[in-house]
Amino acid sequence: MGDRLNRRQMLNTSMGAAAALGLVATGALTGARTAAAEPADAADSEALLTQFADAFSFTQRSPILHTPDEHGLDYEDVTFPARDGVPLEGWFIPARGSDKVIIANHPMGFSRSGLPSHLEPWRSLWAPSGNGFEVDLTPDLKILHDAGYNVLTYDLRNLGHSGAANGGVASSGIYEARDVVGSLDYVRARRDTRRMKIGLFSRCLGCSSTFAAMTQFPEAFAGVRCLVGPQPVTAKTILERRLAMIGLPDAIDRLEELIVLRTSIGFARRSPIDWAKNVNVPAFLYQVRGDVLTRPSDVQTMFDNIPVARKKLRWIEGTTARWDGYLEFQRRPEPMLAWFATHFA
Repeated sequence: MGDRLNRRQMLNTSMGAAAALGLVATGALTGARTAAAEPADAADSEALLTQFADAFSFTQRSPILHTPDEHGLDYEDVTFPARDGVPLEGWFIPARGSDKVIIANHPMGFSRSGLPSHLEPWRSLWAPSGNGFEVDLTPDLKILHDAGYNVLTYDLRNLGHSGAANGGVASSGIYEARDVVGSLDYVRARRDTRRMKIGLFSRCLGCSSTFAAMTQFPEAFAGVRCLVGPQPVTAKTILERRLAMIGLPDAIDRLEELIVLRTSIGFARRSPIDWAKNVNVPAFLYQVRGDVLTRPSDVQTMFDNIPVARKKLRWIEGTTARWDGYLEFQRRPEPMLAWFATHFA
């Protein structure tokens, strides 16, 4: 009875769809019965999977709550087209006298400024998995600027202030790859950056999208010096983890059916593990080893599949919070800055 009640409480909350995304990593739901336990649970489970599919397929936008001037940085609001014309919004932060530029993007559900998961409704969604604290990405811009880099950072499609596209569908990198290439096109077209050396700081969905872009548009990466990629993730892996946490470990096939009905894209097509085989620049990946929302083998397999000789994988220890991986650059930037410095030399 208690297990059914917990599920129904989730279904009845105003933010149930997002909560269904498996943001509960521990607690009563981890012991919930499977959908086959009894007839009443079958209906509850189907409703939960439906909400799961809705929330995964159409991502809620995060607001832009911070700007570079909070860190004393001059910046320019910019807009530029993705490779397919979708308008992307971003900031350009100049570094006087530098001939180097780093292009930064962001994780799924974030904006270029981060995610306010210390505030509602995001806190209620993320706190149960140990991620109920803010991720402000703007300090990263200060670190990069002070290290001598011009910085372009932007919102991926359907997120932040960038344009809606593809019916709002979140594609795990397939369509977002066009945004990555659009950012390269933009840097190469600006009068003040067209001859600059380029590096990429592509986070989570942004990294998976970069892998997808290297698969779809390999020629666009000619001359790119290197990639730093925090925490790329495979959709099927993270969803399997989340289903197991709410007591539906055998429901991944049904969930995929529901996602395909919404997006026309199954898990096999959403595969950064496969796209990693086409990475064509020196790559440095890092990941929280104990991240409760994924598995270490996911990033390890991506790393193993990267065919370039110059690559590095760094594990973040002592935490199970995925958000700590996004804040790692602010806390310990030296390894990443060394990677950029080596490949910009």
